[in-house]
Amino acid sequence: MGQPVDNAPPRRTRITGGLAALACAACCALPVLIAAGVLTGAGAAMVRQTLLAVAAGLAVLALGMWWLHRRGSARRGTRTECGCGCG
Repeated sequence: MGQPVDNAPPRRTRITGGLAALACAACCALPVLIAAGVLTGAGAAMVRQTLLAVAAGLAVLALGMWWLHRRGSARRGTRTECGCGCG
């Protein structure tokens, strides 16, 4: 029988997903930064659009890397070793 399929996300996927969550959290912190006077309304609008694009891109990248990892792991898990050299 083949090896078990590894369903856990690899480290690079967890890091990329964490960065996406961090960008999302930074976007949620914008009203506080506006109230504190760190950002103006126009600056916050520009930063918000950038952070949303970065968060979406990182989330898609993390999901794609996880999918590729699972696909490769499943492919390795279905191989059988019969001794005939076809494995």
